[in-house]
Amino acid sequence: MRPPARGRARGLAAFGCLGALCAAPAAAQQPSEVLPQISVTSSRLGDGITGASTTVITAEEIARAPGQTLQDVLATQPGIQIQSLYGPSSAGTRDVVDMRGFGASATSNTLVLVNGRRLNDIELAGIDFAAIPRDSIERIEIIRGNAGAVLYGEGAVGGTINIITKTGVGLPNRLSAQQTVGSYGYRGSDLSMRHSNGPFTVTAYGSTIDSKGYRVNNELRERNGVGEIRYTGVEGIAYLNMTADNQHVGLPGGRHVTLTTSELASDRRGAATPWDYADKQSVSVTTGFTRKLTGWAELIVDGGVRQKQTQGEFFFALDSPYSYVDTNLSVWSFTPRVKLTGDVFGMATSGIVGVDVYKTDYQTDRSSGFGLSPIHRYDLDQRTLAAYWQHTVSVRPDTDISAGGRLQRNTVSVRDIYDPTAPGAFDVEGVPVDRSENQYAYHVGIEHRLNAAFAVFGRIGRSFRFPNVDERIGTSPFLVPSSLDLKTQTSHDVEGGVRFRHGPFDLQTSAYLMDLTNEIHFTGATFTNVNLDPTRRSGVESLASYRVTETLRLKGGLAYTRAVFREGIYAGHEVPLVSHWTGSAGVSWDVWAKWLTLDVTARFFSDRRFDNDQANFQPKIPGAAVVDLRLGGEYERFNYSLTVQNLFGTDYFDYGIASASTYGTYNAYPQPGRTFMAKAGVTF
Repeated sequence: MRPPARGRARGLAAFGCLGALCAAPAAAQQPSEVLPQISVTSSRLGDGITGASTTVITAEEIARAPGQTLQDVLATQPGIQIQSLYGPSSAGTRDVVDMRGFGASATSNTLVLVNGRRLNDIELAGIDFAAIPRDSIERIEIIRGNAGAVLYGEGAVGGTINIITKTGVGLPNRLSAQQTVGSYGYRGSDLSMRHSNGPFTVTAYGSTIDSKGYRVNNELRERNGVGEIRYTGVEGIAYLNMTADNQHVGLPGGRHVTLTTSELASDRRGAATPWDYADKQSVSVTTGFTRKLTGWAELIVDGGVRQKQTQGEFFFALDSPYSYVDTNLSVWSFTPRVKLTGDVFGMATSGIVGVDVYKTDYQTDRSSGFGLSPIHRYDLDQRTLAAYWQHTVSVRPDTDISAGGRLQRNTVSVRDIYDPTAPGAFDVEGVPVDRSENQYAYHVGIEHRLNAAFAVFGRIGRSFRFPNVDERIGTSPFLVPSSLDLKTQTSHDVEGGVRFRHGPFDLQTSAYLMDLTNEIHFTGATFTNVNLDPTRRSGVESLASYRVTETLRLKGGLAYTRAVFREGIYAGHEVPLVSHWTGSAGVSWDVWAKWLTLDVTARFFSDRRFDNDQANFQPKIPGAAVVDLRLGGEYERFNYSLTVQNLFGTDYFDYGIASASTYGTYNAYPQPGRTFMAKAGVTF
């Protein structure tokens, strides 16, 4: 029996698809290694963060990318690793994006935003990239390392990803529709609309996905939509943005492998958990305005609310559940700021000063089955108040210096309400927590241009991350009262690099060192979350592009990442789930004007430790390389594409969890072999 919340969620899905839009025609791919001028209503970057390694993925690059998910697109960027559970046939559902080597805790250490608003919640549910209509995206801003911590706050440790959606301002009216079919029963529909009337612009994007999935019990049903009303005036703008999504996904579990047997070889598509599932419904509303105060100051005021409900049920056998989780989350935010530009003593300056206010209410009921009394009810109330400032000064025509800081106060109250009379109850109640804490972040950066083609840059910075509610719940051994408390994680970064641009060739390379204290990590040996002994991450990331001709472009990236424990019983050991080497290479060719285009991307990762193998005694997850190909084009009002992912049918997996005690025993999540996807659309 499915929970009735799923039925209620269909109403949200219908709302999310009203006026929906999609199917932007494929366009020429343009390299963009340096952040362009961008609107601070959705981004706080301005011209970029001086001293930081930053890139932008444009709408054209997203449209031309052979990868079918946003995670596939992000994986082509150096320093970004993906932990995929189910592959493209499930739209990348539950994939984890890892920046700079955080492995199992990557979700909490990579900050993801949409239009400058946080998607990371105070739980471990992860980011649902499939809930964002792909054709609604104007660009994706990537800030590597903790350089985004001053502007965006806690959790920006390994990096920050800000997804900016399209506004439609200044563009002609349009209505588009697109249909997609693919391997393993994949079906998708996209609809988009853009309409302007004087100063008003209305946009809407929506999509549906239905897929049987590569594996048994891996079906996916996704409905999502994004809509915006925007007023653009002489002195400023005002906008109202709304989103909604509804998702159901089957959870097949991992394939079991021992020294004597291997389900990876005998039954890759089977399910270890053939009845488990997870549902999600969410809506959000954001509104704001900008107003010119003077010739050198602009006020931006925005705020929003996001509501999310999730349900998940887990079974011993059919009609014999052992766990049901029902969670409600609401996040209220208010984020006013002032953008400053001008000259001081003849030096060009720009900066931003702001306040972030967030209030989060979280409640989760955990019972032994749907409809039964909860054994544990966890209530969490978290409030954050932060003030930040970041400023850049051109001290010379060839030299920019930036500095900034953030002071943030976090107040959290956590309660565990335990019912010993509930069916299946055999645990104990956790110790309540009432805690307030002040933390800070800072950034100091410099960029010096040696000549028109060559520049050097560098920065130092500090960031922090508060424990989330799931980490607090699991902080004590079995039948020992949980303290619900963990220490706050902190990180110090040092980074330096070079940029080179000459004619059609662009190159950016940077090296970094990150030292972390009290890193929060789950250990499978005791099934608890702990603060680790100090850890360290270091590496080098390079990205290059070359425009051979106006119709042929090459692009590639290479990263070396080293993540190790630097103290304690695992001193010198590698952090699990982090490959030393990752890279990509891509070709974009306009074969016949806009009527026929070809894009090919090759990605690879070296071997990595299994999740839970802090002792580094298990065999490693083997490295792999995959090639994705896309043929596409447009003719008059029509557009089309044919995509082949994993062109050579490589058998691989990039996530698995190993036994902490038995050598050669692990569970792996196999990826599909060769998959096909065809799209056709029309624009009016």
